[in-house]
Amino acid sequence: MRVLVTGGAGYIGSHTAKALAAAGHLPVVLDNLERGHRWAVRWGPLVEADLANRVALARAFDEHQIEAVIHFAAYAYVGESMSHPGRYFRNNVVGALNLLDAMREHGVRQIVFSSSCATYGDPAAVPIAEDLPQAPVNPYGESKLIAERMIGWYARVHGLAATSLRYFNAAGRTPTASWASGTSRRRT
Repeated sequence: MRVLVTGGAGYIGSHTAKALAAAGHLPVVLDNLERGHRWAVRWGPLVEADLANRVALARAFDEHQIEAVIHFAAYAYVGESMSHPGRYFRNNVVGALNLLDAMREHGVRQIVFSSSCATYGDPAAVPIAEDLPQAPVNPYGESKLIAERMIGWYARVHGLAATSLRYFNAAGRTPTASWASGTSRRRT
């Protein structure tokens, strides 16, 4: 399967691309490289583009015959979102909308969305259950919740198969750290 991995030059996206390739799929990374790293794209082609560029997005779907999408591309700093909410809504919400429209125009019906636990805000209970009320307390969390809701409506109206992942902080290290560091040095 040819899978478009938006934000695939970032930490989680690059590990997902690696896992897709190991499973026999072709990850096609779409990343503007503003916060991602060219060296992290190792398991499939890189389309250097922004989700704001609808023409480049359509070209990526056409040229690579995309069959599914895993959407990681987003700004993700809570503090920054408090200082620049418009930047977060333009990037995270409008970018997701452009992606959904491109999927629809190209007949792609499967998406996994990288959301966030920030959609819960100050949770009503701990541990946080998936069905707790979502009440973001910052623009980052709000932008992720809006994108989740848009995806839900596109699923309902246009028949997308959609999954949103609301995970917490991702951390770790690959056993083969040389690819992750951008160097050729092997760590033990």
